[in-house]
Amino acid sequence: MTAFDDLERGDIIWGTDPLSEKGRPMLILGTPQFATHGVQLITVLISSKTYHEESLTLHDDDYAGEPLGNRSHVLPWSLATLNSSADVEYHLTSLVDERIADVETQTVGYISS
Repeated sequence: MTAFDDLERGDIIWGTDPLSEKGRPMLILGTPQFATHGVQLITVLISSKTYHEESLTLHDDDYAGEPLGNRSHVLPWSLATLNSSADVEYHLTSLVDERIADVETQTVGYISS
């Protein structure tokens, strides 16, 4: 298991889903450290569902490590902040920098609109 403080931007983890009782894959976009709260993982949710029109589909060459088992789609409008190692079950893989930048651009677009 990867230590919570060792996780980095671009890592995909299996984490606690704030919208359900099940876990799900999440892409880490940021890992800021705060004096009173420690490391916070800023993530976007990943889904295997294809009906989200604005999702970003992940292809095999988007991964820096092994691809996820199912065709997956990043939901850049679904942000979640994790602040405890209890929120992260394990590290799955990571994305290449170019695809992380695509996700970040679309996420910022949602936030600023």
